[in-house]
Amino acid sequence: MIRTTTARFGRLPHSVLSQARPACLDSLRQRSDSSKSAAFQARCLSSSPFYPHYRAASPNTSYLSATHTLPPADLSVETQKLLALGEEYLLGVYARPDIVLSHGKGSWVWDLEGRKYLDFCAGIAVNALGHGDEGMAEVLKTQAAKLIHSSNVYHNAWSPRLASLLVSLTRKEGGLGFAPGTTSSTPGAKVFFANSGTEANEGALKIARRLARARTDDSTSKTFFVCFENAFHGRTMGALSVTPNSKYQAPFRPLVGDVRVGKVNELDGLNELIDENTCGVIVEPIQGEGGVNVVEMGWLSAVRKRCDEVKATLIFDEVQCGLYRTGRLWAHSRLPVDCHPDIVTMAKPLAGGYPIGAVMVRDEVAKPMGPGAHGTTFGGSPLACALGHYVLSRVSDPAFVAYIDDISSYLETRLHCLPGWFPKTIQPEIRGRGLMRGLGFWNNGKVMKDRVAPGKVMELARERGLLVLTAGSDAVRLVPSLNVGRAEVDFAVDVLESCLSVAENGSKE
Repeated sequence: MIRTTTARFGRLPHSVLSQARPACLDSLRQRSDSSKSAAFQARCLSSSPFYPHYRAASPNTSYLSATHTLPPADLSVETQKLLALGEEYLLGVYARPDIVLSHGKGSWVWDLEGRKYLDFCAGIAVNALGHGDEGMAEVLKTQAAKLIHSSNVYHNAWSPRLASLLVSLTRKEGGLGFAPGTTSSTPGAKVFFANSGTEANEGALKIARRLARARTDDSTSKTFFVCFENAFHGRTMGALSVTPNSKYQAPFRPLVGDVRVGKVNELDGLNELIDENTCGVIVEPIQGEGGVNVVEMGWLSAVRKRCDEVKATLIFDEVQCGLYRTGRLWAHSRLPVDCHPDIVTMAKPLAGGYPIGAVMVRDEVAKPMGPGAHGTTFGGSPLACALGHYVLSRVSDPAFVAYIDDISSYLETRLHCLPGWFPKTIQPEIRGRGLMRGLGFWNNGKVMKDRVAPGKVMELARERGLLVLTAGSDAVRLVPSLNVGRAEVDFAVDVLESCLSVAENGSKE
């Protein structure tokens, strides 16, 4: 039986664990230098209730030398064989370093050479509870022994439970038109389960089209979708069509038609962009792949108002920023109801690494979606939904949410030192919110190309045992597991400080 607070929360500080409830899934047997200005130094001071104050007068230089590099000829025989197999048999759509990961625990992973890495990618914001979580492993084992897949021809025990949990948490915390603390069950919401974020977005686009036809007596004129620059909604044809990046789109044109592209946070021309022929508008409240860009509340309110005026469906893609990544259930949970969407899509962390996606829809938007209107073979399987229910139950616990807030504040405190220490490389503003953070670089591949590029820092970090991501053309992205620890935050930022020092000096010391 998994009933200890360690199994429930993962490795959290004792002050958090002491507030934790036991695990509950019983049916499955179950968290610059000293001369800098006073204002700058204040930004490098933590006020966390769990941790001692953090102070630093200059960037860390403990990791100037690379520690995780090997010439290809010195890799183990097993690694070389696996790389060769991949080269021969895997479709070559990924550009990957010569690293074969073997196993992980918490926020750490190891490769077949025995090298240990701190994972601040978390499977691209997927592994909410880190690697090797014991509670997840038990749910996986127990449910797999009962029923893995049954298709949607039949009901199963876990899809309605997970759907109910998603809707009830949204009422409680705010989102999808519900003010925080909503207790009434009407109006409600419906959930459709898929297997990935791009599938969830495809489903949302279909629902918007179907609703438009239902509202206009099957007219085929209200067909346009509106998306925005720097968006990323997926790689299947519909989602790709609303991902206006020529790098992704150009090889596959022509795409799905009737798509207009605007700019987030730009009010001018909004009425012309979203007109009477618009059936749906899709936007990320915080753009992930596009650079970790937070969308302004006032602009979202204007988009919501315009969608109401022309009866267009507003879709929030929270595949990366949702499910407590920003410290709340949804990135839009903090916003007034007049900013909320009609549909929210989700995926990445919902089952902690097991494939799942979902579309949550306001009741009135869901009405035209009757039997046969949409479907999936694997979506909503008992195994995926059992894991999703377990992970969401853990990360939504008030003590866990408080921990996310605290560790996010500590990470922000550490990151705020970097623009002051590296002003020629790092832009002044730390992007994002919660545990979805971006370091903006002056070099975006088009301007200031003589300055340090984000891809260079990502490479230097990997050579020193830290895995991070880039985002867009001008950012390094940090999306660690939600139970990442203070010591791990310290290591990550210490390595980044050393890497920035190395990069600015133009050589590896």
